[in-house]
Amino acid sequence: MNRSEITELIKQARIKRQLSWAQLAEIVGKSKEWTTAALLGQMTLTAEQAQAVGEALGLPEEAVAGLQVVPYKGSLPTEVPTDPLIYRFYELVNVYGTTFKELIHEEFGDGIMSAIDFKMDLEREADPAGDRVRIVMSGKFLPYKSY
Repeated sequence: MNRSEITELIKQARIKRQLSWAQLAEIVGKSKEWTTAALLGQMTLTAEQAQAVGEALGLPEEAVAGLQVVPYKGSLPTEVPTDPLIYRFYELVNVYGTTFKELIHEEFGDGIMSAIDFKMDLEREADPAGDRVRIVMSGKFLPYKSY
């Protein structure tokens, strides 16, 4: 069973058992953002976390074992995403990527924001004109080194 098959199994079992990503995060003991990424095949679960999810979703042992294998990261099937929601993030980076780069370099110097030492929080923000999506991303700054 490969990682994409495990992901599909998880998505189906989650719907069948009427569990939210937030509920699964409570079972795993991590944030809903990290847990969702992990269960969609982008992170590695510990044996204890994988077993807990396996029990909650009724996964076969093969799937539980697969959740403990380091995945091939990057889940988009095409270079330019075609899903409208994911495309908006692509568009956001296309429009604001150079702004992010300039402002980060001005504030921190030459380096990058880590996607490894990283946290994210996603929540609904009430607004009378229509609710908004609020995403806060926090990644460790990693300066380039001279050698």
